[in-house]
Amino acid sequence: MGADDAHTHQRRKRPPRLKARRDFLRVANTRKKWVTPGFIIQMAPRDDLPRDDAAPDRTGATPDMPRVGFTTSKKVGKAVTRNRARRRLREVADQGLPAWADPAYDYVLIGRAEATVSLPFDQMLHDLRWALKRLGAVRGRGGNGTKVDGP
Repeated sequence: MGADDAHTHQRRKRPPRLKARRDFLRVANTRKKWVTPGFIIQMAPRDDLPRDDAAPDRTGATPDMPRVGFTTSKKVGKAVTRNRARRRLREVADQGLPAWADPAYDYVLIGRAEATVSLPFDQMLHDLRWALKRLGAVRGRGGNGTKVDGP
C-alpha cells in the first residue's frame, strides 16, 4: 500500500480568495447582500476578469471560478470561536460556490455571532444556495423567479 492509497478522495478545486482590503470594501460598497441565520453574504461584480487570451492572475482567479473572502469580527467571539467560524465559512464556500455561484461576481461571507459555529452544516449549505438564488447569482440561471433545482 503506497502513500497515495491513503488519500483516495478527490481534492476539490477551491475558489480563489479575496485578501486585499480594497476588495472587501468594494464588495461592501455595492450594498448587495442577503442575511441568513448563519452568515451574511455580500456580492459585487468582478473587476479582475482576464481577457480571453490572458493567463489567470496571481490569485489563480479564472473566469469560470468565483472569488470569495471571509470575515468574522470580535462580535462572533474570542479567537478560537472566530477561527472555527471562519473554517466553517470556508468549507461552505468550498463546497457550494464552485457549483452554484455565478463566477462573474466576488463574494464575501461574514460570520454571525453564535449562529455560524452552532448551526448544522447542511443548513448553512442550504442557506448559501438560497441566498445566491435571492441575489440572482446562481450559476447559469437568473435568481429572479427562475427555477433553481433543489432546496
